[in-house]
Amino acid sequence: MPAGSLPDTKSVRGSNFVRLALHRPQGRNTLVILSVIDNLVKGAAGQAVQAMNIAFGLPENTGLKQLPLCP
Repeated sequence: MPAGSLPDTKSVRGSNFVRLALHRPQGRNTLVILSVIDNLVKGAAGQAVQAMNIAFGLPENTGLKQLPLCP
């Protein structure tokens, strides 16, 4: 994500993506990492489909591009 921006869930809704933002608060030696995912896709079911795709030599995102039926 661009510097100073925050990830929001609507930017990943219905996708197999994760959005990350890194922030270093006021010059401290601390790094804050923020992330958002859509659990309907990135949950165990989405992982199973992704793993099956890899096992069968298909593109990883096959079957994961369509929007979920019940958000």
